[in-house]
Amino acid sequence: MKYAQVFTCDIANGPGCRTSLFVSGCTHHCKDCFNEVAWDFNYGREFDSQVQDELIKESRPSYIDGFTFLGGEPMEVANQKALRPFLERIRTELPGKNIWIYSGYTYEELTDPHNTRCHSEDTDAILAMTDVLVDGRFELDKKDITLRFRGSSNQRVIDVPETRKNGHIVLSKYGEKEKLL
Repeated sequence: MKYAQVFTCDIANGPGCRTSLFVSGCTHHCKDCFNEVAWDFNYGREFDSQVQDELIKESRPSYIDGFTFLGGEPMEVANQKALRPFLERIRTELPGKNIWIYSGYTYEELTDPHNTRCHSEDTDAILAMTDVLVDGRFELDKKDITLRFRGSSNQRVIDVPETRKNGHIVLSKYGEKEKLL
């Protein structure tokens, strides 16, 4: 897997101060995507063990609240293969950090075992390690710059552990009605 960029001390893509990894590769091609350059699976640098070690090291301080994965599309099957072991490493080495994933796929698409476009042998394990999933494709006609942590009103900010526990979508406190003031 390749990645387009990394932001350390990011405050825009989830609550608090975060490490954000923008993966390369996306098949959605949303109109007016903010990161069109990351559609190409071959764009950027290799997400190798040296990069992973550095991200873990940079994220150890207590002022880093967690990780955010976006892109591109982290939940493309090809990207899941590389992300799953890294998320497992985060959960082992940095257990207090939360994990956010931005995906153009909906939760329902990701959890559908027959949807081979985005569901693989890694998907359930990744979702089990995810605290918040911001799901749904960016839709230009639903763009709303006042929404917190999402670009269009169709996107949901999902509390994944509660959703998995309850068997239905549970929105995060960071979602649905909350807007920037």
